[in-house]
Amino acid sequence: MSDRNHHPDAYDVAIVGYGPTGATLANLLAMCGLDVVVLEREHEIYPLPRAVHFDDEVMRVFQTVGIADELEPLLHVNAGMQFVDPDGTLLLDWPRPQEVGPNGWHASYRFHQPSTEALLRRAFEAHSNAAVHLGAQVVSVDENADSVVLTYKDRHTDSLHNVSASFVVGCDGARSVIRQAMGTDMTDLGFEERWLVIDVLLKRDMPELGDYTIQYCDPVRPMTYCRSPANRRRWEIALGKDDDDATASSPEQVWATVARWLGPDDAELERTAIYTFRSAVAERWRRGRLLIAGDAAHLTPPFMGQGLCAGIRDAANLAWKLALQVQGAPSDELLDTYESERKPHVGAYIDTAMRLGALINSVGSDAAQEQVGSASGDEPGQMKSIAPRLGPGLHFGDAATIGRLFPQPTLAGGRRFDDLCGYRPALIARGAMLSASLESHAGHYLIDANSDEALLESLDALQADAVLVRPDRYVLGTATTPAELDHLVTSGTEILQPTG
Repeated sequence: MSDRNHHPDAYDVAIVGYGPTGATLANLLAMCGLDVVVLEREHEIYPLPRAVHFDDEVMRVFQTVGIADELEPLLHVNAGMQFVDPDGTLLLDWPRPQEVGPNGWHASYRFHQPSTEALLRRAFEAHSNAAVHLGAQVVSVDENADSVVLTYKDRHTDSLHNVSASFVVGCDGARSVIRQAMGTDMTDLGFEERWLVIDVLLKRDMPELGDYTIQYCDPVRPMTYCRSPANRRRWEIALGKDDDDATASSPEQVWATVARWLGPDDAELERTAIYTFRSAVAERWRRGRLLIAGDAAHLTPPFMGQGLCAGIRDAANLAWKLALQVQGAPSDELLDTYESERKPHVGAYIDTAMRLGALINSVGSDAAQEQVGSASGDEPGQMKSIAPRLGPGLHFGDAATIGRLFPQPTLAGGRRFDDLCGYRPALIARGAMLSASLESHAGHYLIDANSDEALLESLDALQADAVLVRPDRYVLGTATTPAELDHLVTSGTEILQPTG
């Protein structure tokens, strides 16, 4: 790690961008014991809603960071999503479970982004190995053999400053400065539409609006209604090529647009904004000591609510790999698995979101029902959540569960599994598989499944006698014999090194 006593502006990792992805990554890296600095162009958190949805996997990451219990009361459990045609006929139903699921949390949440960002920042800034510079605009990136020097302008004073880091991660959005420094382009996947986003604050209870997200499928004017936490509600309306931005976002036109649901006596406008929704993926996610994550690496249409989720998954996948690299991994090939694993994974979500977007725009054509089938991949009129497997990388074997999330059982006494592990790997094995050599090999990452019935049940579900779980909760591999277990541990030796 960096010798901060001699070089106070030298860090293990510098993160450019302090939104949800950057703040989550910063927390996880600090938990691994790395010295981390964040450079954020803006002076404070953007105070109005932007992203409004995340899922149970993201909540597990927030649990690991340590904000889940404080965040949970601020959330609304999402009922699900329905796609209807202009006459109100249900085309596609995607109900979300209302009970706690296998990941230890509800499947889908609505949230208020500024409140969530505040919790993430407070958690990071509580670490002694954390530094933050707000109003810091990166103006140059100089990569050399063993570090990267970032020059930033202090937007308070216009003065220039330098920080150096072993690695730099750009979590700085679609116009990423770090991606530009890497010299990599975004591959356009073919979706680009302008939408008007309207956020309102209800002045009274309006249960008639409903708790479901409703996609109003209309080739002329597709719309989306979102039920957000507390008294917040959102509408998103597609704009045509001839629509004028200023006119469409004027208060008079906004109220006319949502008049079928409510008016100025029912709510006040909190925010209107016009976004261009796109689908794109960066050609490269790493060049040497420079990496990108979140919107800097990929853009997705909003129809699955997976934009923020993808960035948080990036952070969870990358942080422990960066920590191992900084702390002496024998090669940097581990960092290449970040892109190889995440790129196909996020691509699956983007593809589904684009198919749902096509459904919203195809009603009234012969293709509508085809879009229902291709988007849902399930029984007509129904949809299941997708759970893609990681792309090629650090996971071993062909079993269906490998490269997928390990569930989070609730242990005896009500403790969640992730709280037992922290942001570390875990080797879970039945007592009959344990040995002195295994204990010396796996150290404090070894968990005897016989210690808790829920762990035994998890192994039963995997049809395995042992499982090696990565810090990001994905299954690295399973074993059913001592020989397979020895091979698994030997193969996974790199991730079983001490961190933090």
